[in-house]
Amino acid sequence: MRFYRSLNPIQAMTFDLDDTLYDNHPVIRRLERDLRVWLNQRFPLLQKYTESDWHAWKRQALQHNELCRHDVTLARETQLAFAFDEIGLAKPSQAEAVKLTMHQVAILRNRVEIPEATFNTLDKLVRRLPLLAITNGNVDLQRIGLQDYFIDTLKAGPNGAAKPHPDMFAQATSILDVPASSILHVGDHLYSDVLGAKNAGLQAAWLNNSALGIESFSQGKILPDVEFTAIEQLLYFV
Repeated sequence: MRFYRSLNPIQAMTFDLDDTLYDNHPVIRRLERDLRVWLNQRFPLLQKYTESDWHAWKRQALQHNELCRHDVTLARETQLAFAFDEIGLAKPSQAEAVKLTMHQVAILRNRVEIPEATFNTLDKLVRRLPLLAITNGNVDLQRIGLQDYFIDTLKAGPNGAAKPHPDMFAQATSILDVPASSILHVGDHLYSDVLGAKNAGLQAAWLNNSALGIESFSQGKILPDVEFTAIEQLLYFV
């Protein structure tokens, strides 16, 4: 653990989810792979399209609607609509196809393996502090077994602009009803988590998942208050 500033007494913690409480990279890789297989079986006309085509439809979605940049679920729905339009599905059929596919996405998206260390750490933290989740993603905490640790979950899109925008940090401060300077935000990303938290007046704990020092990360615009390398180290603060 490495401290960059002295911390104020911590009255609450907010947590990023993806790649902080679990490794999200294999989840997304499996999701994209298995969803393509499912789509090609369900809608055979999509079989001729490549990964590059799907990336192009995603870019179209982000350009088509600014809200897609802050809401991964809306971005996925819009991407799918472009794909179904490409194969000539009529609008009513498109809507049903998107709904059906998003049901499958939810199943695949929530195949998350939670490390035992995460459960053990949250078990201890929640006895001492209120915890709140803030995510730019769309994982379902109930499905992955983490819902009961958090008094609330704020998601980009439904609850405001994506981190590092201050929307969700401000809402978290209001919900927790403690000064922002007494909240420690925990996350793995120097831009969305650390910069976002610090700009909103929170303290920031950065989970460094790599073997590299902070000076190697170009997205770092501001130092966290503390850097740690394993979730169990958060127990130091209680």
